[in-house]
Amino acid sequence: MKTVLVTAFEPYDRWTTNASWDALIAFTRDLPAAPRVVTRRYPVDFEKTRAKLAEDLAANYDFTLHLGQAPGSSRIHLESLAINIAGETTQSPDDFQTLVPGGPAAYRTSLPLDQWATKIRAAGIPVQVSYHAGTYLCNAIYYLAQHMAAEKQLKTQSAFIHLPLSPSQVLNERHDVASLSTASCAEALQLILNELGQLEIA
Repeated sequence: MKTVLVTAFEPYDRWTTNASWDALIAFTRDLPAAPRVVTRRYPVDFEKTRAKLAEDLAANYDFTLHLGQAPGSSRIHLESLAINIAGETTQSPDDFQTLVPGGPAAYRTSLPLDQWATKIRAAGIPVQVSYHAGTYLCNAIYYLAQHMAAEKQLKTQSAFIHLPLSPSQVLNERHDVASLSTASCAEALQLILNELGQLEIA
């Protein structure tokens, strides 16, 4: 049976919840018998996440889906690229560092994001393929997942999915802030899981 690791992040900064974790919880309420899904919630900390990811990837999953929230976005972003750069939001770009010294400049997922986007959009859920996952922890976990798989010769194929804030997160905002329902995000994840279940593994 195919195995899928699905990760999300804990709350951070001023957010008391994280859209990625909320969507993951909703998504797991009605899972099919296959593929087998394992879930994790990661800390918003570069080194702790790196260590936990390395531990999890040792299980050599067929696929990993990494989720993160994207304040300001009105649609789901299926991230194509991860770059070898890490920076905190409080840092100047001049102070950003490489994630893996000597590592490739970028990794691109081998998973069919365009097909996923077509399926999700057909279900009435706003989505797009994106080519920049940022330089913070979302990009870091995506890059590291692919780099670790390459170095350790794992079969694992990875994707990163940025989710908009949920309506409950923006309820008390003083200004207009984009959001998307947790139910819609969970439905999109279910559609992706269905697609993974049908993929041929080399």
